[in-house]
Order: sequence, then structure tokens, then C-alpha cells
Amino acid sequence: MPKVWFVGAGPGDPELLTLKAQRLISEADAILYAGSLVSEAAMTWAKESCDIQDSKGMTLEQICDWLINKAKDNANVLRLQTGDPGLYGALIEMIQPLDAAGIEVAVVPGVTSAMASAAAAAETLSLPEVTQTVIFSRVEGRTPMPEGESLEELASHHCTLCLYLSITLLKKIESALLAAGWAEDAPILVVHKASWPGEEQIIRGT
Repeated sequence: MPKVWFVGAGPGDPELLTLKAQRLISEADAILYAGSLVSEAAMTWAKESCDIQDSKGMTLEQICDWLINKAKDNANVLRLQTGDPGLYGALIEMIQPLDAAGIEVAVVPGVTSAMASAAAAAETLSLPEVTQTVIFSRVEGRTPMPEGESLEELASHHCTLCLYLSITLLKKIESALLAAGWAEDAPILVVHKASWPGEEQIIRGT
């Protein structure tokens, strides 16, 4: 039966790929990876005969068609995704057409950038007597947020917030946190390209 693996490539540093991810890359006959988000160094483990394609510029429909067509021709097809496939990775949107085409799927988790960001700054996301809760979310932009999940509402819990896909919305984030009652000296950490060798940027502030 044709099979497609959705594999988390981690936050950027290829050394943060799991052992299983490395093995699957080495066994794959075809790999589709997000070139702007996944380091090409991750392809080091791929065999010479592997068909490697960058998905940059492809629509979701084109990605699904590519995976379906390759799965019908190849034994091992791999969709290599940034971080963890289950977090902001359009996983369900890709699995549904594969299911409809009778193609088996499997998912391999990866290190997400929130954890890599904390590690890069030698920080913890939980702290006794401060917070034992972590919320992963994003700020509303082109994609609307479901009811009850505005940043102000999430911030009202006064726990650790890990905000993805929001680097251009820092002023909006600041306003929302202050409106939710956060102190002006609340610690803030902004990390760009966490774990990417030579490209990582860390900004600390309040």
C-alpha cells in the first residue's frame, strides 16, 4: 500500500532532527520539503537516487497532488516539515486528500521552535510559583482566530505564551498584553530562526 510520512524537521539545526527522522530521510525515494523553513543540510542523509523537491511556491493542492503521484510510484515518500507537523503544519488538510486516494499516512514528531527558543536563551517555560501552564498560539492576522482565542483572552490567564508566526506584529502583541493586565516589566523573549546556525537572533525585553 502506498505510504506518505509526515516528518518533523525540527526548528532549523539539522542536528535536532530525531534519529527516526534521519533514518526515514535516508530510506526515502522522494522527499518534499519546505525550502524556506527547512535547512537543506537535512538532505545530507538522503540517498543519491532520492527525488528531492522544494515546495516553495507550491499551493496546498499542488503539494497534495505531488505526494499522491509520488506515493503511487515510490515505496517511501516523505513530506519534511518545519518543527512538528502537528503544529501550524496544515497536517489535516494534507492527510484528507491522501486518505481519499487510498494512501496510508504516518506522522513523526519533531522539536518545535518554542522549545528551541527557550533552549537558545537558556530559559524555562514553566516556573514553580510563577506559572505551570504554557499556551501555544498565534496573533490574528490574515487568518482569523476562533471565538474565545483572541490574544487578550489568552493573555488573561497570565501564563507563559508562545506566539508563532507573529514577528511582524510585536506592537499589536504589546498592546494586547497590556490590555490584559500584564505588567510593563513582564519579561519578553523574541527569537528569530531559533537554532539556525549563524542566523539565530535573540532579543530580550519587557
